[in-house]
Amino acid sequence: MVKLDDSHRDHRKYMAILKLDEAELRSRRAFFQISDDDLARLVKLRPFAEKHTTAIVEDFYELLMSHGEMRKFFHDEAQLRRVKRLQADYFLQLFTGKLDLAYVEDRLRVGAAHERIGLSPKFYLGAYRRYLELILGYMSRDAEDQAAMQADFISVQKIVYFDVALAIDTYIAANLDAIGRHQAAIRELSTPVIRVYEKVLLLPLVGALDSHRAHQVMEAVLLNVVEAQARCIIIDIAGVPVVDTRVADHLLKTTAAVRLLGAQTILTGITAQVARTMVQLGVDVSSMHTVSRLSDGIEMALGLVGKEIREKGV
Repeated sequence: MVKLDDSHRDHRKYMAILKLDEAELRSRRAFFQISDDDLARLVKLRPFAEKHTTAIVEDFYELLMSHGEMRKFFHDEAQLRRVKRLQADYFLQLFTGKLDLAYVEDRLRVGAAHERIGLSPKFYLGAYRRYLELILGYMSRDAEDQAAMQADFISVQKIVYFDVALAIDTYIAANLDAIGRHQAAIRELSTPVIRVYEKVLLLPLVGALDSHRAHQVMEAVLLNVVEAQARCIIIDIAGVPVVDTRVADHLLKTTAAVRLLGAQTILTGITAQVARTMVQLGVDVSSMHTVSRLSDGIEMALGLVGKEIREKGV
């Protein structure tokens, strides 16, 4: 397919994500049944490839340019000529007889370029179907021995499908990487620790508090308490829809961890229903300060650090 700007280094990150090391390369070679004989055949086919590269690339891009959704990837004739040259280089590399980690990295670079520009896998796979069709057509035209030609074409198929698998894996790795970054952003947004005043922090919790998120909350709280050298953190649970034994246990564990760092916890946003539930559950909240309203919690926190709120003019 199209080999666009490879100045980005995403492919190296994807090699790590996909664990593409020597052992994985050997495993893939074995699964695709790419033998040393196959690689030798590809080297033998190099003159064939050099002879027909231009014609195959032109025919290949004739298909691409005939489809409206594909034409949008080529902004002008200069770019089209450039990617055709790169495609010719890519095609000839199929016939080097080398299948090492450098080859794999180069193929991941191609896959990363396609993923980055938004080329969907359906076009990638459809284009490679045409690629193999063209190669088979030119091989059949030149062949004097049909049996030998079929063996040669099988070797070409193996290396092409090996490349296709790497490209699809690159799409998967890119998506996993994007999902991971999005999840990290969501986690950061879901645990926004705010500096209210010097040494006073506020964590407004919104949404359900399961075990996974509770761990994130504790990590965020402890990290920010240390960084801000905080003496008090307000945890506002007004936005937590259900406060049960599990949620209360998470809050108590966070409070205990905060106390070990020399800070105190104030729990705010406690409604009458939440208060009744916690009493019925027998939750002991004596280790933390509790108030109903956030404003009262802020006032208490300021008092704990030696500050107070006064009306203007008083």
